[in-house]
Amino acid sequence: MSVTKTEAVEQEAPKNVRVVLLALMIAMLLAMLDNMIIGTAMPTIVGELGGLAHLSWVVTAYTLATAASTPIWGKVGDMYGRKGSFLTSIVIFLIGSALSGMAQDMGQLIAFRAVQGLGAGGLMVGVMAIIGDLIPPRERGRYQGMMAGVMALAMIGGPLVGGTITDHMGWRWSFYINLPLGAVALAMVSAVLHLPKKRSQGKIDYWGAALLTVAITSTVLVTTWGGTEYAWGSAQVIGLIATGIVATAAFLLVERRAAEPVLPLHIFRSRNFTLMSVIGFLTGFAMFGGVLYLPLFQQSVQGASATNSGLLLLPMLLSMMAVSLIAGRITTQSGRYKAFPIAGGALMVAGLFLLAQMDTGTSRLVSGIYMALLGAGLGFLMQITMLVAQNSVEMKDMGVASSSATLFRTLGGSFGVALMGSLFTTRVQDTMTERLGSAGAGATGGSAQLDAASLAKLPDAVREAYQHAVAAGTHSAFLLGASVAVLGFVAAWFVKEVPLRGAGPQSEAQAPQEAGAVKAAEPAGA
Repeated sequence: MSVTKTEAVEQEAPKNVRVVLLALMIAMLLAMLDNMIIGTAMPTIVGELGGLAHLSWVVTAYTLATAASTPIWGKVGDMYGRKGSFLTSIVIFLIGSALSGMAQDMGQLIAFRAVQGLGAGGLMVGVMAIIGDLIPPRERGRYQGMMAGVMALAMIGGPLVGGTITDHMGWRWSFYINLPLGAVALAMVSAVLHLPKKRSQGKIDYWGAALLTVAITSTVLVTTWGGTEYAWGSAQVIGLIATGIVATAAFLLVERRAAEPVLPLHIFRSRNFTLMSVIGFLTGFAMFGGVLYLPLFQQSVQGASATNSGLLLLPMLLSMMAVSLIAGRITTQSGRYKAFPIAGGALMVAGLFLLAQMDTGTSRLVSGIYMALLGAGLGFLMQITMLVAQNSVEMKDMGVASSSATLFRTLGGSFGVALMGSLFTTRVQDTMTERLGSAGAGATGGSAQLDAASLAKLPDAVREAYQHAVAAGTHSAFLLGASVAVLGFVAAWFVKEVPLRGAGPQSEAQAPQEAGAVKAAEPAGA
């Protein structure tokens, strides 16, 4: 009789895991889709609310709040329970979305976007940590394609959805659209997800959380303002760098003495976890830089339409999704994974190096092939880094492991955009000066990035010079990306292939426990 019950539970579990995963993917989509949608609505927002000078803060406030809250959400989930912290993050995100939609001026919008960002920080960490709780690492590979698909959907669909909503319903619905999706995720997680309740006796590490927030905020502001709002050598940027260094040093001292550190330093004693943090940082550096400058090259140099920048990235995104799916399946079947970070690092270096060779004569087919190579490299790395990081820590540290991996990738993206952007801008201005003389840098209105409408208004000679300048700028940016990616390739060789938890046939003792975590809520009185 006991065998029959076990078999029944085993059959029920996968169905309910899929229901939970659907809710998690909706939450993940919310976090990824938001900035993509808002980007296309920005001109309309400025037209109604004004405050053009503070426009960048609409994105910066969200990014800052997300990055700063990420490690804290991970720790809260470890201490007080994953389900409660995840549901709270969804509620905060939805409150921020509703308030942003009701904003009456730019100051309100920036403040409410910060609230939204606080919730978004818990969405991504919650999704990854709950998957880490529910699905053994070896089985987790089969769901990698689903997560890569959500990312591709957000990047491709975000600008298109944002433009459609803004044109037909008004910019406020760019925020309100989150409410029904979030409500569905909230209801599904509440009804179906059942995880053991936790109640830590330790106190929250407030000092550690505050110092980490200051360190992350300083770092993100340096990468956001450096070379754009302020010169790299300005007092503001130097002051932020100094603040970040002091806050980081103080944070490390506090964490060594804290009873419940917000970021336990002992997890970095694992060689694999530390390597995955480094590789995740470098992957974020390459990916976000590619996402930013590939559409710019295609629009400015190759004459592609700017209607939907996400579609321009299709070769990279499809390749990333397909490779992630294949790598996940192989990992699940074989339990082996070391080859994937190595292959991913090699393909990422090759893809970025080839992208650096593009010039004004490069066809869309050739650039598409180069993008697919980069996408394949990212596909091998994106989910494997999270998988190995989670497998390298104890279950009690699953939240901080997930949040740390997410944070390092986010910070890598911030540095990638800042450093590649600074190099790109300098190279564009230098090339314009070389081709058009001392007035060349000012021929485009002082901007290194022009949209299609602005480009069309330029005289032929200036437009041709600008196209060569963009090609030179992307060459320098992607060459930097390739150089950084070499470090990730080297780091991948030092990964130790530790057996994944959950490998092999599932025992009868494991099955009821895992199924019980995701059992469907039964109707009252059943």
